Amino acid sequence: MSQLRIGFALSGSFCTFERVIRQIRLLVEKGYEVTPILSFAAGETDTRFGEAADFRQQLAEITGREPLDTLTAVEPIGPKGFFDVLVVAPCTGSTLGRLANGISDTPVTLAVKSHLRRSRPVILAVSTNDALGASLRNIALLKNAKHIYFVPLGQDDTESKPNSLVADFSRIEDTITAALAGTQLQPLFL
Repeated sequence: MSQLRIGFALSGSFCTFERVIRQIRLLVEKGYEVTPILSFAAGETDTRFGEAADFRQQLAEITGREPLDTLTAVEPIGPKGFFDVLVVAPCTGSTLGRLANGISDTPVTLAVKSHLRRSRPVILAVSTNDALGASLRNIALLKNAKHIYFVPLGQDDTESKPNSLVADFSRIEDTITAALAGTQLQPLFL
């Protein structure tokens, strides 16, 4: 089999970027071809967790590819068959809402829409403080959507953030393997 081509989209859960970038590095070290994709927020926002330019540079150095960060850059993903699988990690509540409602107005959501055009798997690694609140219905809708798979997730701080869920990013590769076989990695909730 040829080298697995992974689109790896980051949306704005900035507190998880360090853990997600660690997983991207591991995928590249294992020989996967990884192309970074950034939401507008992820590609442009400086936060207490780091500068956007530094994240962009780090992703380019790790993957050997400049991040795709515009609607025109991601639109050909599906028509040209860029990827075998598309990972969205972190996948914020806003991104979940857009995906569940068919809104493709960011590079990440348009990348997903374009990729799904070829019925290829999309992996969502949720990270949102309202997963057990307002975003729960979007998770349920997407859980029942064709070609959408979730990285196992669990509560990250039951005392301070009882509605928050975060994916176990270390399970991304396992989820990719399962999704390529057409199955959801279990257990889903940790």
